[in-house]
Amino acid sequence: MRLLGIETATMVGSVAVVDQVDVLASYLWNIESAHSEHLMAAIKQILADASLSLQKLDGVAVSIGPGSFTGLRIGLEVCPMLDAKKGEVYASVYQVAGGEIERLSAPQAISPELLAKRISQPTVFSGRGAIVYRETILKILREKAHFAPPDLNYPDAAAVARVGLSAIEKGEEAELFSIEPLYIRKPDAKISGQPKL
Repeated sequence: MRLLGIETATMVGSVAVVDQVDVLASYLWNIESAHSEHLMAAIKQILADASLSLQKLDGVAVSIGPGSFTGLRIGLEVCPMLDAKKGEVYASVYQVAGGEIERLSAPQAISPELLAKRISQPTVFSGRGAIVYRETILKILREKAHFAPPDLNYPDAAAVARVGLSAIEKGEEAELFSIEPLYIRKPDAKISGQPKL
């Protein structure tokens, strides 16, 4: 199993390709300029050094902090771009009526083609998948496909807070320490067997 690791939480950024035994290739930079200027080139270089392509990787691991907001965001934004090789988007269909948002389908990992074929009404697409697969969606849905402006393609804290306020007003509060992340599909990396001592 081969994994790409990305660390961009601090001024020192790094990427590495590892297997269960060795570090196959690694690259470290200690540059005060933005990680965004170095990360993709570093990934390309270590894949070349390890004689691998993205398709030959079994997964990607990225640091989630603590650390620099911008550095973490850059690292986390690269993962969906690398995941595009799977040809899936994370999607759910919503309807807005009377200022309320109603979810019409459960969140899922789905090919953009299949998602577009399941939609029969004019729909606004947003998010990274809408950007990456815009042409695919337009080809299938034509005039029924509309796209959110760029500033609405990514969730932000204000939107999260507004959804939270609405939930509180409806009495739908959750205990802070009982909140669990929502995983749409199983992780790519799997643990095989028991650890050996």
